[in-house]
Amino acid sequence: MKKAVSKSKKKSDVDETVKNNNSTVINSSPTEEDIREKAKEIYLQRIDHGENGSAEDDWLEAEKYFINLEDQLN
Repeated sequence: MKKAVSKSKKKSDVDETVKNNNSTVINSSPTEEDIREKAKEIYLQRIDHGENGSAEDDWLEAEKYFINLEDQLN
């Protein structure tokens, strides 16, 4: 089951738009900016919890987050 996405995307970022039960479902790949923002969120949580890690680890975890999200939506 696909979920409606409320975050607006640039037209160039959208791979496909599907009308489903009067809501718009957007299937798109995350942009570099999406990954960067998620990596920053992961970094801030990591620092807040006093955990060790690196920017590269945060980036890879952000990529995994979006891969898992896409898998759940498909």
